[in-house]
Amino acid sequence: MDRREIAALLAYIGRLDPRTSRTDKAEAGDQLAQWHELLGDVPMTTPHGWDARAAARQHIRVSPYQVLPADIARPWESYRRDRLARHTDPTPSVDPDDQAAWTAELVGTRRAVATGSAQPAQYRAITSGRIDPDLKARLREIGSCIPPEVRVALAPYRPARAAREAAVAQGQPDALGVRCEWCQAQVGEPCRRRRVAPDGGARGTAPRVTPHPGRLDLAAARQVQETEPVQQPALA
Repeated sequence: MDRREIAALLAYIGRLDPRTSRTDKAEAGDQLAQWHELLGDVPMTTPHGWDARAAARQHIRVSPYQVLPADIARPWESYRRDRLARHTDPTPSVDPDDQAAWTAELVGTRRAVATGSAQPAQYRAITSGRIDPDLKARLREIGSCIPPEVRVALAPYRPARAAREAAVAQGQPDALGVRCEWCQAQVGEPCRRRRVAPDGGARGTAPRVTPHPGRLDLAAARQVQETEPVQQPALA
């Protein structure tokens, strides 16, 4: 802000809080010089959301103390940090071999974002939406996205998943498809070694490669229920 904008800001603040007004010409001049020295690098407004008058109005609305230059500078610094935190440097358009031009464009883009002259450049976010009802059928047709050789190579690093896949391939019940009543492992999670703590409570430690027997029995019972044909009621 230049001195004219600082004077306009002080006049605006004085209308909302008369305590900040200076009736003496010398005091008003000193106040103007002080505020310009402290807020000379803070803009009055930016095209993207910043307004020094809004910061002053917010302070007067929630605080019983007079507005100081710091009450304008702090929100401005927060505004700058927030915009830079949401900014991802786009690839400069200049020749990458020209290091000076490359750096200058990056710095200029960041300065424009920080000062509110440009919007932060963000990576495109994944949007949420309704799941395609045909997705499961398509996945069954395509098969796994992991090649078989990669799956074999990963088996030593995820033994519980490898044991699950081997059991399903052999037609055995999927134990991880049900919740374990012993260790409280949720669906899809491997069982854990459960032991009793000194206080009498149960706690889990390292994951097990093989599920607990009770979980296997529960998965087998569910598999039988799913494969049994539904009996139709007899007609009278």
